[in-house]
Amino acid sequence: MSGEMVHVGFGNILAMNRVIAIASPNSAPTKRTIQEARNKSMLVDMTNGRRTKAVIFIDSGHIVLAALAPETITGRLQVSRGSAVLHPELGDESIKL
Repeated sequence: MSGEMVHVGFGNILAMNRVIAIASPNSAPTKRTIQEARNKSMLVDMTNGRRTKAVIFIDSGHIVLAALAPETITGRLQVSRGSAVLHPELGDESIKL
């Protein structure tokens, strides 16, 4: 199996080709989804006891909790691809990473 692997904190690596979506954990529907996944043993906690900042939905139905923000995770993916990243404070100017 080939795919891009991205570090999601605390030595944990995630295969990005399996990711469907990355969301913030703050909404009530997301919190319910996390609890349902926990009850079904489909939850993977990669926070190492830290506060959850990203909820990652995997194509297998598993849900991964990460202590990094969704923006940080996607930024790391873009860096691994060598993509240009739009910097919000610089307006439309992009930074080649």
